[in-house]
Amino acid sequence: MADLVLFSRQGCCLCEGLEQRLRDLDLQALGLVLMVVDIDSPTVAAELRARYDLEVPVLQLDGRELARVSPRLIGDGLFNWLQRGLSNPADPV
Repeated sequence: MADLVLFSRQGCCLCEGLEQRLRDLDLQALGLVLMVVDIDSPTVAAELRARYDLEVPVLQLDGRELARVSPRLIGDGLFNWLQRGLSNPADPV
């Protein structure tokens, strides 16, 4: 299983929307486990907070930052987008 990390913050409508769309997918079919990291949490490293403060939501796939996801990408479109990211790890999704 690969880690799909969503850097997010509470109260961010884009973050919450992406999290819900990801949770609606069968990520296990892609071999993915979703982890959500609230960048405002005191347990998050200051470097991560500084890097993603104005950028959330940000997705990382096994430590590799993915291209920004369109808020209009849902369902099968989002699933296929993630699948392309898994099959072409060197290419930006």
